[in-house]
Amino acid sequence: MNFFSPLEQFEVNVLLPFSFLGLFDISFTNLVFYLLVSTSAYLFFMYSSYYRATLVPTRWQALWEFFYYFVLGMVKQQAGRQGKFLFPIFFFTFFFIFFSNLFGLFPLGFTPTGHIVVTFTLALAFNVAFLIIGFSKNGLKFLKLFVPSGSPVWLLPLIVVIEVVSYLIRTFSLSLRLFANMMAGHTLLHILVSFVLAFVNQKSILSIFAILPYALVFFIGILEFGIAFLQAYVFVILLSIYLNDALHPSH
Repeated sequence: MNFFSPLEQFEVNVLLPFSFLGLFDISFTNLVFYLLVSTSAYLFFMYSSYYRATLVPTRWQALWEFFYYFVLGMVKQQAGRQGKFLFPIFFFTFFFIFFSNLFGLFPLGFTPTGHIVVTFTLALAFNVAFLIIGFSKNGLKFLKLFVPSGSPVWLLPLIVVIEVVSYLIRTFSLSLRLFANMMAGHTLLHILVSFVLAFVNQKSILSIFAILPYALVFFIGILEFGIAFLQAYVFVILLSIYLNDALHPSH
């Protein structure tokens, strides 16, 4: 039996090669395909939830209304009513990350969020946007975010440096948290599935021991489903907190 590297599931493969004037490689890859699939899944489920919506919600309609108020409440709680203007983007981001996390759990699936380039791009785009929002809403008062009130004057230079570095690290912490959790969990599942196949292919009494790693695969698969949801929740709630900092920079 041939075993493949657990990291092979994250390999980016070119589906349709294409380059622009021979200078830029803009080939269509499996990563791009699953990014489109995640976006399409969100649009499909959203459309199906309000298509022929009834006054008395159906179960499907009620489920999506629950998620709507769940994310809305999260944004309002962390960023206040002023943060509601970014709620549609946060709502899409929540399900985009959730679906991107989830597709890697299916056979022959692919996990876009298992790539640092995807998570880093998301985190960087939001943090640059929050920087722009902070200055547009507060002007130079936004810089108060880096000067905690009540700090000793003689410590201000050090505190300002620490606050600025902490602010810049947000992009890396956001992207690495999501990327690392997805890669670690899916890699573990791949290894356990390899153990199951190894026992099954023994074609002897040893194959009965496949039930042990198979049970682990089942329960860890359920756990990974929860983690897929949890990581989307953590990502969006942190975005809401960072948005609140941009809107209300005073400590």
